[in-house]
Amino acid sequence: MELLLRLLLICIKFVAFIAHALQYVFIWARGRQIKQSLPVNSNPLLMLSIQELRTRLRSRQLTSVELVSAYIERIKVVNILLNAVVEPRFEAALREAAAADELIAAAGDDADQLFAKQPLLGLPVTVKESCALSGMSFAVGSLARSERRADQDGVVVARIRAAGAIPLLVSATPEYCYSTDTDTLLNGRCRNPFDFERTPGGSSGGEGALNGAGASLFGIGSDIGGSIRIPSLFCGIFGHKPTGGVVSVAGHFPNSSDADFQQYLVLGPMTRFAVDLAQLLELMAGPEAAAQLRLHELLPLSQLQVHYALGFEGLNGGMHQAVEEDIQTAIRKALVHLQTLGLPVQRAKLTGFGDSLEIALSGIARMGQMPFVLDSECSQVGQTVMQLLRSLCGKSRHTTNALIFDLMRRTNAFMPSQRLESYRREAQTLAGQLTELLGTTGVLLFPTMHAPATRHGWTPLQLWGVDYTLLFNILGLPATHVPMGLNGQGLPIGFSVIAAPYQDRLCLRVAVELERAFGGWQPPNATRSG
Repeated sequence: MELLLRLLLICIKFVAFIAHALQYVFIWARGRQIKQSLPVNSNPLLMLSIQELRTRLRSRQLTSVELVSAYIERIKVVNILLNAVVEPRFEAALREAAAADELIAAAGDDADQLFAKQPLLGLPVTVKESCALSGMSFAVGSLARSERRADQDGVVVARIRAAGAIPLLVSATPEYCYSTDTDTLLNGRCRNPFDFERTPGGSSGGEGALNGAGASLFGIGSDIGGSIRIPSLFCGIFGHKPTGGVVSVAGHFPNSSDADFQQYLVLGPMTRFAVDLAQLLELMAGPEAAAQLRLHELLPLSQLQVHYALGFEGLNGGMHQAVEEDIQTAIRKALVHLQTLGLPVQRAKLTGFGDSLEIALSGIARMGQMPFVLDSECSQVGQTVMQLLRSLCGKSRHTTNALIFDLMRRTNAFMPSQRLESYRREAQTLAGQLTELLGTTGVLLFPTMHAPATRHGWTPLQLWGVDYTLLFNILGLPATHVPMGLNGQGLPIGFSVIAAPYQDRLCLRVAVELERAFGGWQPPNATRSG
């Protein structure tokens, strides 16, 4: 445990306590007000999963043009309020939808064979801007990259398109993906569909917002420290971080030649429908990796063993901001349900989590080949601090959160450089312990973050709980965020289901059951402050 790092964590916890109290007083003084909300969706097509839509397309009860048009209309309506779209490709998408309809019509009685080869034929998809989509913006929230466009599809995007999916747009991401908030100088602020005064999370914030608003059938996201799971929590959807290394990251920005980076960064699906996750992961991973994940094998729920924790414990837990009661209650509700199905449930003794923050941040600090936002401008800690101060005054070309991420990496996450390797070894030991604990039949229920979506501008405080998610990137374990309804403020809550490496199917199986039992995604409603 690092004294300086932990002092920072304690200070952040204290500041967060004061900030939350001041927010409460401000809201109370202002009085309870009706919040502006998204228009209610009136098109039943937007409430159907991939499986349901594919059945209708295959039987020609529905056309791809009708479906794509419905999603385009919904995107146009909600994006005025959410600012989640970086660049649309609606006209091209409608042409591709018409071509898909022609293929389906020509197939006639052989439509089953056509959909066996292209299981996403005619279905719309949205793509995080950092996942290269040919011809589209590839700025990744950076003024310095504002003219960049992707010259070809990234590997995962290409696989999804080869399966017949039709990209509608590229969605908002923070600068270089280096933030848990999607707010850039290039594209402006992306808003949470459940409360426009709150962040949708990051770095897959645009995908979280669109999916949470019912404006995307599914999205392609990326995750190096929670960038799929945090927006999934904040926006009330399902999001899966695959086992490290099983999904190609080729075509993603930022990228790195560092071997650890290829394990920590993952691309994965984000969707309102848990029942679609397994097939989407299979297509993203490709045939060889999908076979390794055994996603097609029958998995009776009765074979699973459930472990759980309500947050970090002991001294480490005391230094972190407390996990909100609503999130802990969601975990308990899921445990009670799984117990009623006959699954054994036990509290996990996570003794190896004592250095969770050090293990998590040292993993990022070790990656020297990952680009800095200030790479072309400076290489010194002092200059980074100066830019950070300028950003606080609105005088920098870079965002504050991205500069905080740069500073953390330049200072070895405020740890002595010689300690980084010791935390690598500790991570390897912990990964081995969890793999042994969970085995081939075990899952761990664990908070995705300590709190639901925070207000705009306050994410630097919430950032210091990032080891809730980042830890599992460093350990290489798969994790699925599961939405479990809304709290008293109308904000989505939920938690993560984690498994041993290559046991992604266990996470997905539990997610499907919890979706069936508790309803999964809920549409945004008008909410009141309080």
